[in-house]
Amino acid sequence: MNKYAVYHVTDVPYAYGKDIDTLQVRLRVARNDIKSCKVHYKDRYNWTTDFDVKEMKVVVNTELFDFYETDISVDRNRYRYFFELEDYEGNIIFLDDRGFRTDNIKIKEATAFQYPYITEADLYKEEKWLQEAVVYQIFVDRFENGDKTNDLPNTLPWGGEVTPKSMFGGDLQGIINKLDYIEELGVDLIYLTPIFKSTSNHKYNTMDYFQIDPQFGTLDTARELVKRCHEKNIRIVFDAVFNHSGSDFFAFKDVIKNGENSKYKDWYFVDEFPVDTNKVNYYTFANHVSEMPKFNTANPEVKEYLLKVAQYWVKEIGIDGWRLDVCDEVDHDFWRAFRKAVKECNPKAIVVGEIMHEASSFLKGDQLDSIMNYPFKGAMTDFFAKRSISAEKFDDILSVNRCIYMDSITRQMWNLFDSHDTARFLTECDSNIERMELAIAFQFTYVGVPYVYYGDEIGLEGGHDPQSRKCMIWDESKQNKDFFNLYKNLIKIRKENPVLVYGEYKNLVCKDNVIIFERVLGNEKIVVAINNNYGRKTVEVNLQGEYKDLLAENNHCYDNCIDLEPMQFKILKK
Repeated sequence: MNKYAVYHVTDVPYAYGKDIDTLQVRLRVARNDIKSCKVHYKDRYNWTTDFDVKEMKVVVNTELFDFYETDISVDRNRYRYFFELEDYEGNIIFLDDRGFRTDNIKIKEATAFQYPYITEADLYKEEKWLQEAVVYQIFVDRFENGDKTNDLPNTLPWGGEVTPKSMFGGDLQGIINKLDYIEELGVDLIYLTPIFKSTSNHKYNTMDYFQIDPQFGTLDTARELVKRCHEKNIRIVFDAVFNHSGSDFFAFKDVIKNGENSKYKDWYFVDEFPVDTNKVNYYTFANHVSEMPKFNTANPEVKEYLLKVAQYWVKEIGIDGWRLDVCDEVDHDFWRAFRKAVKECNPKAIVVGEIMHEASSFLKGDQLDSIMNYPFKGAMTDFFAKRSISAEKFDDILSVNRCIYMDSITRQMWNLFDSHDTARFLTECDSNIERMELAIAFQFTYVGVPYVYYGDEIGLEGGHDPQSRKCMIWDESKQNKDFFNLYKNLIKIRKENPVLVYGEYKNLVCKDNVIIFERVLGNEKIVVAINNNYGRKTVEVNLQGEYKDLLAENNHCYDNCIDLEPMQFKILKK
């Protein structure tokens, strides 16, 4: 037995309270190394009776590891437990808080792992509505011009050449005008890139956090948008740019003017005075982005100001949460306070971080509800679009991504495959529509929240920024209606089948660029088969039963194999 691979700690995601009466425990071992894993458990103050024993099951396989998991419950929610591992040669070892034991005598209570108490305050309260949602991201200036009276003098004709500074007049009224379209598509959560007063087209250099940018509308327009969304059972999330402000933000302007005498000098990280926006002698977003000076969120005054912003928009117009820009460069203490401030205003509001990598330190339940799942995006691009990795590697990337968070967090991840910061997925596919169709099918049947970047649903293309921010195409003769109908049908299927939201994920086949997996919830099962080959494949898989094809609406009895045409997918319900 490979003891080096065995790992457990009494912390997320290896041990945490799922609810007040349930402790979930997880153990990592080497891939295919052990025959069985059991957990022995009891109340930590029970000195008289023996431990209860429960078999654990494998929930995630990666290239190197298997992850065993189960739920346990004891009276009063105070836990003491250890693990029993058996290999394929019949050898048994025990793992407790002191390490490994090879004896099979009763393990003393004092050396077992202890999870002292599941407290109500420490429980992560998952958001079921978020898990069931489909996200639609809108880059506001490029979606729809609904009010030409607020256009800037340099506004370009709709659909013109895109440059880093071009303005096209998209606004909040335009979104209001297209809510019927969004409703028809079926999405029920809109995420807007920043809409507060700013000089740029993207608005990530904020001038005033309490004012809607005049080129987008007014406070009343924003209030009307939220109201109309809620009437259609669509929630809406704003973008919080709290890592940095604009260089024309009142506090930074004062620092430029008054230097070391400015009462706001500690709101930022200034290398030397006077501040020079040409030399950029201060800390900024990324490298020397002069118009985006970085906030010092450890400063109590900065913290207080930004928390007021967070609460204002939840209270004033009823937004349903925040997406947090450059979230991973802001301290954990700030996000803990931010979460509390937002939840005080609306306990159902969500907090989603822009983090492009592993983010477990932010996702233990005390800060974020979710992140933009860029590891998912990278795997999707490499497997479906660029076809540069194998099915086995694709599966391994996603398996690792699933096992590092609480299950409820994994179900809430925003599974994007493009955004305003990346090239359009169809462009990454070299305009091969069939590749993107396979990716869409996987996105809507995998674990997590499907995420649509405006225009994906009608075949909008574009390279890296700023080409990823082209104007939405509203001329239906230039839209890919097959894409739109595929998105619409997959959203409908997902909403009608809770197994695609809450069901366990199990890989059945992963080889030769073919992926077949199942989602299981109670007696409900859906099998998804994807052939990422330009040739026909017949794959051995033990399905045993009659299934309905949810897209073709026909029934077929499967036994030990499934036939897949080139670049074909099937969504089969047993």
